[in-house]
Amino acid sequence: MSRAILFHGPQRPFELATVEPPPLGPGELLVRILACTICRSDLHTHAGRRHGHTPAILGHEIVGRIEAFGPDAPPTDLAGTPASVGDRITWSIVVGCGHCYFCERDLPQKCVELYKYGHEAVTGNRPLGGGLADHIILVRNTAWLRLPKNLPTPIAALANCAGATAASALRAAGPITGQRVLILGAGVLGAFACAIASAAGASWIAAVDPQAACRERAIAFGANATFDATRSDLVDALRTAADGIGFDVVLELAGVTPSVATALAAVRTGGTAILVGSVAHCDSLPIDPEQIVRRMITLRGVHNYHPRDLQEAVAFLAGPAAAFPFASLLIADYNLSDADAAFEQAHAYPGARICVHCE
Repeated sequence: MSRAILFHGPQRPFELATVEPPPLGPGELLVRILACTICRSDLHTHAGRRHGHTPAILGHEIVGRIEAFGPDAPPTDLAGTPASVGDRITWSIVVGCGHCYFCERDLPQKCVELYKYGHEAVTGNRPLGGGLADHIILVRNTAWLRLPKNLPTPIAALANCAGATAASALRAAGPITGQRVLILGAGVLGAFACAIASAAGASWIAAVDPQAACRERAIAFGANATFDATRSDLVDALRTAADGIGFDVVLELAGVTPSVATALAAVRTGGTAILVGSVAHCDSLPIDPEQIVRRMITLRGVHNYHPRDLQEAVAFLAGPAAAFPFASLLIADYNLSDADAAFEQAHAYPGARICVHCE
């Protein structure tokens, strides 16, 4: 039997339930969850800012140990590394079918039959699909990775999805070496973006956030300068800092309309703006098409991520990340039975991570 924390809707308390894992189907894995960190998208669902299926088991930044392989489940991970029962793994937040229009065009994260951990309704066939439980069943085609022994479990959990999403955004932006990078939103995702951009050789990194603690932390993660998101002259200050030209690459991670407007104003002519943060409803933004055309701006959206981005995030955490204080992103630990208290603190500190231990 497995304990599971059921989400029944916004403003409603969690339910601690007992679930019997069903027999494994072809290609499936049974995984004992070790830790799950509460992501900002979990908070959006919990607060009702985005639609969530109910009942559901929230949580998708997860690390676990393999307990069993189902029939025909491959004993090797995404990188081709052999794995066995007892090995620690993490896995992609989304699973594509492998044969639809989008999967065939290397967009498995937008599969028409997408399965998304921590976002699906609990059903009799799929009773364990989120991180706030003792166990999870990885469905067929899940891209999973065996974790290096030197990578602590709570930090490894951050690879999915903060680390992988930051890696995806920077991949979409193109080569970062020698580029001036602006990061709008310096929470956990922004900290990852600063660190990955710094390690990739960005020439100058600026971070923007309304919270002084997040701005200070961004410096520790590789930012060269920070700016208060609430200042009235923010765009002018950013342009001045970028020699009046603007930034080569702008990552919008905050997901609020004024921040998106700042991204479009601060990117240089010929530069690239990547929108990532707008995963919940926000106000519309008027855009002047002439400015997009004349300034030759590349504007891209990034949602979910490709499995290769998770592989990149895990490799980064196991290597270059040692130069940055990633442990500081984790500010509290809770047991599985204390999920309500864990979410209460997570809402109070959205720029950090709360870790729920399931052992």
